[in-house]
Amino acid sequence: MAANTTEIDFRNPDYYINRELSWLEFDRRCLSEARTKENPLFERLKFLSITASNLDEFFMVRVASLQDQENAGYKKRDIAGMLPGEQLRAILAETHTFVQQQYWTYNRRLVPGLRDNGLIILKSADELTEEEKAFLDRYFENEVYPVLTPMAVDNTRPFPLIRNKSLNIGAILARRESAGPGILTKGGGKKSKKNTDKAGKGRAIEFATVQVPGVLPRVIRLPGKKSEGIRVILLEEVIRSHMDSLFLNYDVLGACPYRIMRNAELGVDEEEAEDLLKEIENKLKRRQRGQTIRLEIEEGADESLLAFLMEELSIDQDKVYPIDGPIDLTFLMKVYSIKGFDDLREHGYASPQEVPEIPHGSNVFDAVSRGDVFMHHPYQTFRPVVDFIRQAAEDPDVLAIKQTLYRVSGNSPIVAALARAAENNKQVMVLVELKARFDEEHNIEWARMLERAGCHVIYGLVGLKTHSKITLVVRREADGIRRYVHLGTGNYNDSTAKLYTDVGLLTCSEAIGEDATAVFNMLSGYSEPRTWNRLTAAPLWLKNRFLYLIGREKQHALRGETAGIKAKMNALCDPDIIEALYAASAAGVRIDLIVRGICCLKVGIPGVSENITVRSIVGNFLEHSRIYCFENGGRPEVYAASADWMPRNLDRRVEIMFPLLNEEIRDKAVHILDVELADTVKAHILKPDGTYERVDRRGKDLIDSQKVFCGEAVAAASALKEAKDSRTFIPQEGHQE
Repeated sequence: MAANTTEIDFRNPDYYINRELSWLEFDRRCLSEARTKENPLFERLKFLSITASNLDEFFMVRVASLQDQENAGYKKRDIAGMLPGEQLRAILAETHTFVQQQYWTYNRRLVPGLRDNGLIILKSADELTEEEKAFLDRYFENEVYPVLTPMAVDNTRPFPLIRNKSLNIGAILARRESAGPGILTKGGGKKSKKNTDKAGKGRAIEFATVQVPGVLPRVIRLPGKKSEGIRVILLEEVIRSHMDSLFLNYDVLGACPYRIMRNAELGVDEEEAEDLLKEIENKLKRRQRGQTIRLEIEEGADESLLAFLMEELSIDQDKVYPIDGPIDLTFLMKVYSIKGFDDLREHGYASPQEVPEIPHGSNVFDAVSRGDVFMHHPYQTFRPVVDFIRQAAEDPDVLAIKQTLYRVSGNSPIVAALARAAENNKQVMVLVELKARFDEEHNIEWARMLERAGCHVIYGLVGLKTHSKITLVVRREADGIRRYVHLGTGNYNDSTAKLYTDVGLLTCSEAIGEDATAVFNMLSGYSEPRTWNRLTAAPLWLKNRFLYLIGREKQHALRGETAGIKAKMNALCDPDIIEALYAASAAGVRIDLIVRGICCLKVGIPGVSENITVRSIVGNFLEHSRIYCFENGGRPEVYAASADWMPRNLDRRVEIMFPLLNEEIRDKAVHILDVELADTVKAHILKPDGTYERVDRRGKDLIDSQKVFCGEAVAAASALKEAKDSRTFIPQEGHQE
């Protein structure tokens, strides 16, 4: 029975979860994958590495932003009623516990497991054999020593710039009495002080630091017979064991690795920036000098060294993280890449399969002219999208190519094809989003290269990121001009397309072609169309469209008609969307959500969210697609989009949502939702207290949704091959009109 929603305050802060704490829950789900014995050992290494990478970005962006707010005296409460200072204190408490859990997993679960399987990660140089010591002495002298720059700190040499995320070794030194005054203590210095430690024997001690060079491999394989196991040691341990050769005539009283995290938010004022390209380049340089927000240092570090670092870096004790193991666990991805150990890796899926409608070597335009093509990556290959641009670049009938680029791969075949198209005298317009976080420098390089090739390059709209994924190809054909369009939920990155789950649509629908033209005219000029045919764009109308679709389900439920919402996204934290979902749930609408990361909505609130379920899937591939299904009184409407249900996507970015009108394609998208909602292996279920639990499998079939999709893609590719061999292959037909 539907509740009387007019008396419910759906904006009650008690009904919401803090965004940052919800994000930490996502990283805990990744950590859960590192801890579960069901996953192959090397896959668990990968997940632990991912948790470390995630946490780094979280600090550089989210924690940094909260720190800025607190420093500025910002007093506005968040969606869950928390002030910036309250959020910071809660985050720091949670992250200290989380880091301890990371290293417990590393030390107690993974390192012993690796050792049992013949891969030994040495903790220190003390574990080396004589043969290994001799090997590392030569390696240090020939490869490492020439690269190092030891930096002393005294009254003539101030504390150096410690680069963001760089690994360093801090040391305390004491001049040997027989060595004379030396340059470190020449003239005394305010950095010198008497050391009360017995090892210093009352001598003045000095501080020094050396950066562990990122240009050298961090994981060093030691010589020995493979049959006896593979032994590796980390570069920082090699440097630490040779510190005395860096500071001659000094006793090294103590040395330990440390790493700092800095505020990485750029804060570009686009209204004042005459040249956005130059402004972002300047801001990138300042990213290395931002405020220190986190210090990781080896557990048990010398107290005087720690105090010195805290003073020089101006950092408080609660932002210091003692580390029981190697600092920066992202090195585990290098361990993951060590050859051999194939039995400790996931073997469920060899490579992306053919898209049945566009088999390798076929003409993309011919295929799309027969009917719309829906693609599910990485189960199906991203190659048709790359071929779409490549063939357009060479096709003499193609007149123009327009595309948005948010993140692309290091050696992008798409960027190369766009440059080639311009060289072939085609009209090429590319929007390169310079503000794609942590890809700014990368995108600047591509923008300049495309400009040199003759492409028209634009950098988006002032104050907005262009996050939409759209390509328009204008082609002259026998019956006139035809527009071909690709729309997707993921970036035009052929590398991550093998790792992220996304969906895409290739179409030559006249209505969508007109809309695509309007999108690019809006991006490149001042043309804002009054109406659209099929596409819905943010920040113009997308949010209101979502609110309308959710509200329509509520009305269907109140009238006793078929009502329901199934939706899949990366994050859910927009308060207006959540309020609408609560109102729909209270009216009796069944709402099943698949939210990979942040979810500020609470489930199980009596009379508010009892009809809402939320699950998160953390698997071998990163869930990235956005699919939205509305039952609509028995006439389902299904959409895919570049946007999540977040304020930044709906209010501050250029995003696109596109309908899936072809019945067969719509069924494929709904099938994706249904399989993930049935997942009992990789799914974690949101509980009323904001935590997540794995699915209770008792009495249920074991369903791993990602493996199901892998199997289906292989089966479809096999059927395609059989059909081609028997010459009975008939592609689907039908456009989105």
